[in-house]
Amino acid sequence: MKFSSAKLALTALAATASMLATPAFAGKTLDAIKARGQVVCGVNTGLAGFSAADSSGNWSGLDVDVCKAIAAATLGDATKIKYVPLNAQQRFTALQSGEIDVLSRNTTFSLTRDGSLGLHITTPTYYDGQGFMVTTKSKIKSAKQLKGQTVCVQSGTTTEKNLTDFSRANGLNIKPVVFEKVEAATGAYFSGRCVAYTTDASGLASVRNKEAKNPDEHVILPELISKEPLGPMVRRGDDEWFAIVKWVVYGLLEAEEYGVTAANVDQMKSSTDPVVQRLLGTTEDTGKLLGLDKEWMARAIKTTGNYGEIFERNVGPKSALKLPRGVNNLWNKGGLMYAYPIR
Repeated sequence: MKFSSAKLALTALAATASMLATPAFAGKTLDAIKARGQVVCGVNTGLAGFSAADSSGNWSGLDVDVCKAIAAATLGDATKIKYVPLNAQQRFTALQSGEIDVLSRNTTFSLTRDGSLGLHITTPTYYDGQGFMVTTKSKIKSAKQLKGQTVCVQSGTTTEKNLTDFSRANGLNIKPVVFEKVEAATGAYFSGRCVAYTTDASGLASVRNKEAKNPDEHVILPELISKEPLGPMVRRGDDEWFAIVKWVVYGLLEAEEYGVTAANVDQMKSSTDPVVQRLLGTTEDTGKLLGLDKEWMARAIKTTGNYGEIFERNVGPKSALKLPRGVNNLWNKGGLMYAYPIR
């Protein structure tokens, strides 16, 4: 039997529609999460603004809010999380071994990490860059003035390699003073053992705010010497879980772009905007394509707010860190944050 090109096209469209209507296979990671009733999230041992626990053991920060949004989307409850604090050396092993489901720990995306660790990078939740902090009394105004100076740095990080590359490229002969734990590196800097301390600029702001006796006595130099896109990572081998983590972040960005907030999410369910309708599950059920229900994103937004709310609360100009939105603004406001369309 011969088919016309029109019939073939209609057959292809029908097959596509059929695939779109089919709920996604949940994947072994989501199955395990549902069975235990918890998302196990790897976080920093303590980085104000990103992931830190208070004296009562309550975790907060931008990376923590990403974990909460994932838990709300998948389990319907943002409190169903086990936080596993990890240092730089522990973080990848914990994810590779299955000790954690997702690593949301101010971790830089790079080719080496994506291609050689058996892990997937997802999507950036914070665009950063490596900088330097010095004391105001040092009179140092530029990173180029660190020639021959000691710089405290944590080992096992992209920061350590970037420091070496920067020093060599500029003929500075910087003398790294390396520590396994970030607390040791910052402690050495504040005790005067090093002229400068280097890490991501957001981390410098966090450390200055949290650990300096007088934050005004320390200045973050203007140069950034690297690109440090930070975001969650997952294990390879479970594409369904990889998709869920990515799309939760995209949903938080899309919510900001279309004005959906923690406070108005229920009200916005009556919106006539097709994008908002899809985002909140009032028309199309996008959740079934991820192995979730149709309320998955509405719950996440109601729990943490949209990306802008998360940024403002944890690291923005009105927070303790007072970081400008800068490149972490939405794409239509001059930034780099761009959500793939939820449709």
